[in-house]
Amino acid sequence: MIDLHLHSSCSDGALTPAELIAKARQAGLTNVALCDHDTIAGVKTAMSAGMQVGVNVIPGVELSVCFKSFSDVHLLGYFIDFDNAELRERLDTFALRRSNRNLEIIAAVNRLLQQEGRDSLTTEEVTIHADGVMGRPHIARALLLRGYADSMEDAFSRYLVPCDVPKAYWPMEDALQTIHRIGGVAVLAHPTSITRDLGLLSNLIEELQKLGLDGLEVYNNLATEAEMQFLQNVARRLSLLITGGSDYHGIEDQIQIGKGRGGIRFADALLPPLRAVAARRRSGQLSTCPCTPDS
Repeated sequence: MIDLHLHSSCSDGALTPAELIAKARQAGLTNVALCDHDTIAGVKTAMSAGMQVGVNVIPGVELSVCFKSFSDVHLLGYFIDFDNAELRERLDTFALRRSNRNLEIIAAVNRLLQQEGRDSLTTEEVTIHADGVMGRPHIARALLLRGYADSMEDAFSRYLVPCDVPKAYWPMEDALQTIHRIGGVAVLAHPTSITRDLGLLSNLIEELQKLGLDGLEVYNNLATEAEMQFLQNVARRLSLLITGGSDYHGIEDQIQIGKGRGGIRFADALLPPLRAVAARRRSGQLSTCPCTPDS
């Protein structure tokens, strides 16, 4: 079995890349994709860990994107060239913005803690849990260790959600073209998180397909069985790839590596078409711009 959507402590996951891959091996997975938010900091470590335990790690990333009036749309990039200088420079800029955002979140959380008569968190006790870019789960873990929350989900609901700060986004067309330029495959993550108006979503996906979108994450935790069937139909109608992943962060109930909510699993058969598109793009058989026809 496979899992094409995992997060590590390099973004907002609870496990280090090496711990994540060890857990994937224990779960019996053969192929996984590390898709941290707006960072590739953990990819090399994950791939090295995978080689040691017999798990193939696909280099990936999950970009925070905006499209029209929709913000925080998530775009997965698979089989990316993680040594690409342009990508690293762009992600470094996002890392700085993310760091500033997280400092603002800590300040907001501390204001709430002060209202409750509790001592403030320090930046140091939050960053000690971060393996790369500090994220909200690291703040949640610090709250948990202080005894201010009963669980990670409790920390989010009581502190992180009300103290959230808006983040920066990639423009969709820019994100699609960047993924293509570095040889990657662009897949829309958990599409129903954008809107549950399926008519509107269908139109949006069609627009994105014209801009160069390669696939849909049909099998995901945020979609109902009926919505997954809808996404599958849309993908087939538009000749888009079909993928799936647990979106595992290590903090959610009912989600495991290789298995999402409701016991949903991700078939090996999803991977070969994805790999084939990546190979064609790297060989120049697929365009990197929607305005250029495929050769």
